[in-house]
Amino acid sequence: MFQGRSLLKEIDFTQAELAYLIDFAIHLKALKNQHIPHQYLSGKNIALLFEKTSTRTRAAFTVAANDLGAHPEFLGPKDAQFGKKESTSDTAKVLGAMFDGIQFRGFKQTDVEILAAESGVPVWNGLTDTWHPTQMLADFMTIKEIFSDYTGKNLVYIGDGRNNMANSLLVTSAILGVNITIIAPDDLQPATDIQAIAASKAVESGSHITITADTAAANGADIIYTDVWVSMGEEDQYDERIEKLMPYQVNAALFVQANNPNCIFMHCLPAFHDLETTTMQAIHAKSGLTELEVTDEIFKAPYSVVFQEAENRLHAIKAVMAATLGHLFIPKV
Repeated sequence: MFQGRSLLKEIDFTQAELAYLIDFAIHLKALKNQHIPHQYLSGKNIALLFEKTSTRTRAAFTVAANDLGAHPEFLGPKDAQFGKKESTSDTAKVLGAMFDGIQFRGFKQTDVEILAAESGVPVWNGLTDTWHPTQMLADFMTIKEIFSDYTGKNLVYIGDGRNNMANSLLVTSAILGVNITIIAPDDLQPATDIQAIAASKAVESGSHITITADTAAANGADIIYTDVWVSMGEEDQYDERIEKLMPYQVNAALFVQANNPNCIFMHCLPAFHDLETTTMQAIHAKSGLTELEVTDEIFKAPYSVVFQEAENRLHAIKAVMAATLGHLFIPKV
């Protein structure tokens, strides 16, 4: 049921299948922590095709492949002719003939779709401008580890509501039965087609969806989630986004509004919470700001689970790779 399939976006899998992958990831994490070998992909070769830079995605796919007994090969923007001298379709055919699976992290969703259609091997979306499915598995895995379940929990995402993270959180929450609130300025809310997908899934799962510009909607949050205000390729928009999104910063006042002592903070990283990056130093020199989407106080608070979440990228990605390429016995879900 998983064997040979690609993970290109969250709606590629049913609620039961996503739930299985999350539980499988938790199981694989336990195996790793107990130093129990699980080389389900022994002898396999995995292409890691990157248009966009990465810390967690590259590290997670590389370690996941090694843990599973596979051999990863990194192909960065300067390592392949992809998109320059060779079409996506031609690249897919070449890589599919040499590798057993392909990870793609880039800009256009159409590229990862073509890779899957033309390569003949499983393709995994490590991030596109539209969706971020492996992050979702890690995120809801983290929520389940902390709360024992995610069904019926109240997830509030605040900030830039029309990026891949907002899209994925909205749709995945709707699939899994998580109540999701997107708080963003009116012109930075999810596209209507994304909202329509989420609405149809929410009918099936019982998820409640709220999309608003009012920060008061954070009341009752179990999880407060944010992301950077400027995505890759939009670096010329910092001034505009900062002015528009500063009222949507995750800070102590927002957690007071949440009015839940058990509320946790999540962020897919990287985060601009201090001056320890050259990007934030440049912003500080221009604007005087020392923090953007989240304050350092919240980022480092005991209820911040960002590094547990980051580690779980490894286990979630490993679950996807093993399930789709490992010839495992998986009961019907």
